[in-house]
Amino acid sequence: MVLAFDAVKKSYVDSDGEVPVLRGVSFELPPGATLALTGESGSGKSTVLHIAGGLEAPSSGRVQLAGQDVTTLNDAGRAALRRNEISLVFQQFNLVPSLTVDANISFQAALSGRVDTGYIERLVAALGLSDQMHKYPEALSGGQQQRVAIARALAAKPKLLLADEPTGNLDEATAEGVLDQMLDLVAETGAALMVVTHSPKIAARMDRELRLQGGVVT
Repeated sequence: MVLAFDAVKKSYVDSDGEVPVLRGVSFELPPGATLALTGESGSGKSTVLHIAGGLEAPSSGRVQLAGQDVTTLNDAGRAALRRNEISLVFQQFNLVPSLTVDANISFQAALSGRVDTGYIERLVAALGLSDQMHKYPEALSGGQQQRVAIARALAAKPKLLLADEPTGNLDEATAEGVLDQMLDLVAETGAALMVVTHSPKIAARMDRELRLQGGVVT
C-alpha cells in the first residue's frame, strides 16, 4: 500500500477542553489508485490530508506511507518523507516569490533528485505554461499560479499526490485539463492520488469516494 490509515484519531485542545476531529478513520490506498475525500466543512477532510502528508501526527492509530510507519517518525523524518515521497497541492499556492516559474516547478523535483527535463517540458506544455516560464509568481493570475503549483507537485513524480480542492481557482475547461494531468501521472508512474473536493464531477472521476461526517467514514 502507498497509504494506509488504521483507526486514526485526532483531537485538539482548546479553551473548552479536548475537541475530537477524527474518531477512528481507516482506509487503504494502493499504488495507481485514486480516491476522492468528500464531506461537509468541518468533517475532518483537511485533517486526514495533513496527517497523510506528514504535516500533523495523529493522536492515536497508525499511518503507513510507502512502507514506513509515519507515527514513529520525528519531525525530521516526516520532512524527509514529504521531500522524497509526497507532493501536496493546497488552495494556497505556496510558490517561492523570488524564483521564476521554471525554478518553482523544478524545485521539489530537484530536492528529491528526480528532475526529468523531458517530462517537465511535456507537463508544462499540457498545462499551458510554456510562455510563462521566465516570469515570477507575482506576474501571474491566480489560475496560472495554481497551475504552476500543480506542475511543481507533478514534476517530482511522487509516490503519493495529495490535493486540496486543486481546481478551485480554475475555469471548467482548464480544471478538466489539470485533472487529466493528475490522472496521467498516476497511470504513468503508479503513484496514488487523494483529492479533497466538494465537486461531484471530480469525485466521479476517481476510483472511489470516501465520505467523512463528524470525523468518521460513512
